[in-house]
Amino acid sequence: MASPKLIATGVVVVIAAVVASMCMFTVRQDQQALVLQFGNPVHAVSEPGLHFKLPIQNVEYYERRILELDPPVQQVLLSDQKRVNVDSFARWKIVDPLQFRQRATNTANFVQLFGQRLNSVIRGELAQAPLVALLSDNRSQIMEKIQSTLIEPAKEFGVELIDVRIGRTDLPQETSQAVYNRMRSSRIAEAAQLRAEGEELKAKIQAEADRERVGILAEARRQAEVLRGEGDGQRNIVLGEAYGKDASFFEFYRSLEAYREALSDGSTMVISPDSEFFQYFNNSTPGASR
Repeated sequence: MASPKLIATGVVVVIAAVVASMCMFTVRQDQQALVLQFGNPVHAVSEPGLHFKLPIQNVEYYERRILELDPPVQQVLLSDQKRVNVDSFARWKIVDPLQFRQRATNTANFVQLFGQRLNSVIRGELAQAPLVALLSDNRSQIMEKIQSTLIEPAKEFGVELIDVRIGRTDLPQETSQAVYNRMRSSRIAEAAQLRAEGEELKAKIQAEADRERVGILAEARRQAEVLRGEGDGQRNIVLGEAYGKDASFFEFYRSLEAYREALSDGSTMVISPDSEFFQYFNNSTPGASR
C-alpha cells in the first residue's frame, strides 16, 4: 500500500501538470495569437513557439497567412451608361491581431464589412470609366487606384491589403444582346457601304475601260481606213501601169476578178452564154469569133 507521502507527492505533481498546461500555449508558424483576460485583450503574440500565460487567461488564434476576400458579384453603371457585372477579389493578411479584434471582432465580420467597402470603392471608380477602359491597358491603372484608396481603411482594421483585382467583367444578358445587335447592325451597314463603294468603283473602271475600248477601236478603224486608202492608191497605180503596158491583159485580169466576186458565194446566175460577161470562157481574146 502506497504511503500518504507518496500519494501527496503524486497529487502535487498532477496539480502542477494541470496548472502548467493551463499556463502554456503553442503558436504555429502560420498563426498569431491574442491573450485575453476576462474577455479583454492583454497582449498579442506574433512569434511562433511555446508561450506562457496566466491560468485565468485564454488565447485566440488568428491567421498569419494571406487570406482571400471575394465579395458577391455586383452590377456597376459605367460613365458611358453601360451596365456590367463586376466580380472582384482582394488578398489581405492580419498584421495587428489586437486592432483586428477591436474593429472587426472576427474574420467573417471583417469579410462582410470590408467587402462592402471594396464594392463601394469599385463602384465609385468604375462610374468614372467607360467600358473601353476596362478592355484596355487602363484596367491596371484603375486597379492600382482602387487599391491605393483601400490601403488606409484596411490599416484601421489591423490588416495589410496585399492586392485588389477585378477577376471578371461581364455584360448583363440583356446588355450583351443589345451590344451584339448594335455590332451586327454596324457590320451590316459597313458591308453595304463597302459593296456600294465597290459597285461605284466597278462602274468607274468599266466606264473608263469602255472609253478606252471605243478610242482604241476608233483609232484602229482610222488607221485601217488610212492603210486601206493607201493600199487602194497603190493598187490603182499598179493597175494603171499594167493597163498602159497591155490593155487586153488588163481587161482579162479585171474580168477574172469579176468572175471571182460574182461566183464565189455560190450564187445562181441566169444569163445568156454569149453574153459579154462570159467572153473569156470560150475565147482567150475578147471579141474574137466563137
